[in-house]
Amino acid sequence: MPILDPSSGAANGPGSPSGRTFAQIRARANFGLVLPSAAVLVSPTLTMKKTRAHFPRIKTIAYEGPKTTNALAFRHYNPDEVIDGKTMAAHLRFSIAYWHSFRGAGTDPFGSATLQRPWEKGSDPVSIAKHRMDAAFEFFQKIRAPFWAFHDRDIAPEGRTLAESNRNLDRVVDHARDLQRATGVKLLWGTANLFSHPRYMCGAATNPDAHVFAYAAAQVKKALDATKRLNGTGYVFWGGREGYETLLNTNLKREQDHLAAFLHMAVDYAKSIGFKGQFLIEPKPKEPTKHQYDFDVASGIAFLRTYGLEKHFKFNVETNHATLAGHTFQHEIEVAAAQGMLGSIDANSGDLLLGWDTDQFNTDVRELTLAMLSILRAGGLGTGGFNFDAKLRRPSIDLEDLFLAHIGGMDAYACAFKIARRILAEGKFEEFVAARYASFDRGYGRTIEQRRVGFRELSKLALSKLGEPRPRSGKQEYLENLLGSYLH
Repeated sequence: MPILDPSSGAANGPGSPSGRTFAQIRARANFGLVLPSAAVLVSPTLTMKKTRAHFPRIKTIAYEGPKTTNALAFRHYNPDEVIDGKTMAAHLRFSIAYWHSFRGAGTDPFGSATLQRPWEKGSDPVSIAKHRMDAAFEFFQKIRAPFWAFHDRDIAPEGRTLAESNRNLDRVVDHARDLQRATGVKLLWGTANLFSHPRYMCGAATNPDAHVFAYAAAQVKKALDATKRLNGTGYVFWGGREGYETLLNTNLKREQDHLAAFLHMAVDYAKSIGFKGQFLIEPKPKEPTKHQYDFDVASGIAFLRTYGLEKHFKFNVETNHATLAGHTFQHEIEVAAAQGMLGSIDANSGDLLLGWDTDQFNTDVRELTLAMLSILRAGGLGTGGFNFDAKLRRPSIDLEDLFLAHIGGMDAYACAFKIARRILAEGKFEEFVAARYASFDRGYGRTIEQRRVGFRELSKLALSKLGEPRPRSGKQEYLENLLGSYLH
């Protein structure tokens, strides 16, 4: 079998077909990949300063419709299609997660990096960070994603001191601001990495050492400054280390009190600098800790209300985190939406056979259609969006794999969006559910919802007039078949 070298675009080795390029070999395998010659970044209204192209073989991804055989084209996502006065891009607000797409190296607990990126070269960490960011914004434009998201330490290197780390972040944020202005790509949200460095091994806001708490506060302050400077529409708190490994060494109430104090400080500081973005909590039940305090949306709501924070926060719901919590993606969306606290989505999926956060690109149109139904019924995500918190599989090492993965995810969400809109427009599910609860729309049922009746009145009614209730079918099989008629 020939050895394929993606970097050179040529097949080599014993028996390799003379003169046949890597792209031509793959095209014969019916991938339909189009690998054009080098191109400068393209934007409908804005153009980046001309620099060396990092993805010279790949043009801006075009919408070609469901029948296309071109793997580097959208089948369902047409960002320019106008629906109800808004483009599909404005409805879906896709975002690229910087940490997975441009800092992920393909490592796992059993193996080293597999992704060797051409922009990861140089001796000065800040210069490398800027070079990497150039590649990222080229990708954002070519994949036609209007937003991106970051952790502070994703985009700028950690220094030997906090002051040096802050200076590094300032330099890279300046560069990011220039790239945003040149391309029109916007920041969906920013956040601080309070989980990777050894100082946070026992948590950040919940650390038993006040010194670590203070350091984390300083880091979040700087990350909020950066997010405001880049006009981010939100700021996310993911407490990966905010939990415990064992209760033998943990004062649970004190840690939760400290976490609440930390979040109140963030709210106060945001007000003081005029940051008007939406604060978001991203729940996760475990990993890397044994138990994380914001286990799921329901526990997050309880925490926020306990500490008087519910007016300041909404939820960034992640599919894979819902799975780890023993819930469906739709369940977590519904719980947040029911309380008016649905803010944004981390778009990915997990492997149901594995017990950890695999962060895969979600192409399950059925699951996404159910999620879209709940999101649309809730009125959408507001200033939030669908952030692809997903990473390539470890053996997917080609640069074009990054495009293929996002194309698949974006197409799946777009397809689900269209199906969900059709379902809602036809109203069959809404009619069924409305009829199922109709007894609460009138008579004594209405007084129950209005809380104008109590046990005594209802007991008298049941004994004198109502008698034994008549069971009614939930028609689950009918409804699942009805959903299938939209999907297939």
